[in-house]
Amino acid sequence: MSGYADHRTVIVPEGLAGERVDAAMARMFGFSRTRAADLIAQGHVQLDGGEVGKSARVHTGSMLDVAIPVEVDPLEIKAEIVEGIKILHDDDSIVVVDKPVGVAVHPSPGWSGPTVVGHLAGAGFRISTSGASERQGIVQRLDVGTSGVMVITKSERAYSVLKNAFRDRTVDKTYRALVQGHPDPLEGTIDAPIGRHPRHDYKFAVMADGRHSVTHYETLEAHRFASLLEVHLETGRTHQIRVHMAALKHPCVGDLTYGADPVLAARVGLERQWLHATKLGFEHPETGEYVEFESALPDDLAHALEVIRDSD
Repeated sequence: MSGYADHRTVIVPEGLAGERVDAAMARMFGFSRTRAADLIAQGHVQLDGGEVGKSARVHTGSMLDVAIPVEVDPLEIKAEIVEGIKILHDDDSIVVVDKPVGVAVHPSPGWSGPTVVGHLAGAGFRISTSGASERQGIVQRLDVGTSGVMVITKSERAYSVLKNAFRDRTVDKTYRALVQGHPDPLEGTIDAPIGRHPRHDYKFAVMADGRHSVTHYETLEAHRFASLLEVHLETGRTHQIRVHMAALKHPCVGDLTYGADPVLAARVGLERQWLHATKLGFEHPETGEYVEFESALPDDLAHALEVIRDSD
């Protein structure tokens, strides 16, 4: 069928009689409810040969016809090969990438630079069509200024399984962070809610009415001016590590947005926060086997760490 990646026609079984169309689609095709609602709204779904609304009910024996678009709106995703992105793993369900600094995960208002999804589109990868059009296949995010390992889903099932895994906090997310000074205690947990900053909408802060946020850290190296930490995220809020470390008065080296010393940043040659997603572990959405992927430190962070080590 021209213009579509897939075209499916199914008969509604007795067990789904009375369900809303979007819920029935989610059950039969493995879509998220959001993706099902999007396809309905875009006119790609017919029930017994006619157009349908997402809240309509299905009946036993009804014929559900779903056409899945072959690609997202090219105006929203610029397909281009992005220098520096490395493919760490690729199979029918997922693609794991090593994201460099200066690359966004997906397009967003105000960002016209390179993106991970744009690179995958340009490199010929077909990713899951679940999620909003510009974020299809995305189950996690890394800041533009944060490098490291991340996973993107290629199948509808993988999207559903991994989205739930991140939501249920069963994914192991490990970071390395070089922070100013020496956290006390050297190992601990930061349990402090995070919300949007009341005066600066591009920043976040510890806020009494913010979202539940938990960060675990352990000091690996303590140096004269900074400490190298291993950080495990229990939750995954925007800027979580940066906000929590700044709240402890130990911001990531180079993180001028959250109060880092610009003199130290210049001394170690950093133009971004010293923060890297080093390891990602989860149960594979298809096999159920536990898999783990790692990313080595990029050159700028490795150099900055050596400068700090040499300063002792």
